Amino acid sequence: MRIVLAPDSFKGSLTASRVAESMERGIKKVLPQAQTVKMPLSDGGEGLVDALVGATGGEMRREPITGPLGEPVEACWGVLGDGKTGVIEMAAASGLLLVPREKRNPMLTTTYGTGELIRAALQYGCSRLIIGIGGSATNDGGMGMAQALGVKFLDEKGESLGAGGGELMRLSRIDSSGLHPDLQKVSIRVACDVNNPLTGPQGAAAVYGPQKGADTAMVSMLDAGLQHFAAIIGQDLGIEVEHTPGAGAAGGLGAGLMAFLRGQLTPGIDLVMDLVGLDRELADCDLVFTGEGRLDAQSTFGKVPVGVGRRARKYGVPVIALAGSIAAEAETLHQEGITACFSITTGPISLEEAMQNAAQNMERTITEIMRIINSL
Repeated sequence: MRIVLAPDSFKGSLTASRVAESMERGIKKVLPQAQTVKMPLSDGGEGLVDALVGATGGEMRREPITGPLGEPVEACWGVLGDGKTGVIEMAAASGLLLVPREKRNPMLTTTYGTGELIRAALQYGCSRLIIGIGGSATNDGGMGMAQALGVKFLDEKGESLGAGGGELMRLSRIDSSGLHPDLQKVSIRVACDVNNPLTGPQGAAAVYGPQKGADTAMVSMLDAGLQHFAAIIGQDLGIEVEHTPGAGAAGGLGAGLMAFLRGQLTPGIDLVMDLVGLDRELADCDLVFTGEGRLDAQSTFGKVPVGVGRRARKYGVPVIALAGSIAAEAETLHQEGITACFSITTGPISLEEAMQNAAQNMERTITEIMRIINSL
């Protein structure tokens, strides 16, 4: 039996690689002769660098950069096996997990460190960039990212703006004459798993601001700031970003990457599956295991398990999805190529306990599933 293991990470608990390893151990307990193919995936958030560097035989690199609150942090990025393509996770530089819960405030957080990672990739000599924009702590429209790459954002007095989404309403003019010259020679693909516009009830501030620390008043101010930001981009750069699907991703970083770096937004899971060659493995396997931390209605919007299910359906391969928790509405996932869903938790337990024991619970659950399969 040939089994493909194609999970996402279990956020804050296991990387996608560790999930795949736990799956493999569970399979081998029952079918030691089974051939397993580990293909850890990502939808553009956590695990993107690990998945693509591992699949292509690339190189991991570390860079000292500026964190979301202006503090120094060290972030990983990668160079793919071709030696020309850099891959960056904005979450590694400007992510929510880098900010303690009590300090989360999207009025202040910045994407400056993401721009520094882009600059590091340019200095390395990359001619292509893949940038994953999930898991942000920010709502600055990508202003910080662009500042790190030489763009000036000026108020009505001609003075440079500070950091964070709270500064956007003061913007009067954008001066992009100092933009890093190497960006003219680089193609940029943005791995994005949402289609939110920049502003409005489905925009960056309204939908994602609260989880980043914004209260109701902040959400209103941040949304107004992004609307003003989009108007100045249109005025000075001649680019419309406010209503473009995906512009609201990562607190508006989607809009910033399009406006300042000519980035092309692409569904993250499709981009990753293509780059790692998932179809090639699906065409020659008997079973697929996938998974993520939670399966629910949102899983249909660019998440890994559904992406895998849809691809596997073309080859008539059954897909089993595992998760820490499964919402009632996850039944709809059966229409997306997922044959069955299983929770790996042992019963009513705390989130902390579930995260601590995720590897063991994954291995145990896979073992039990394989016992059933082996008995047929």
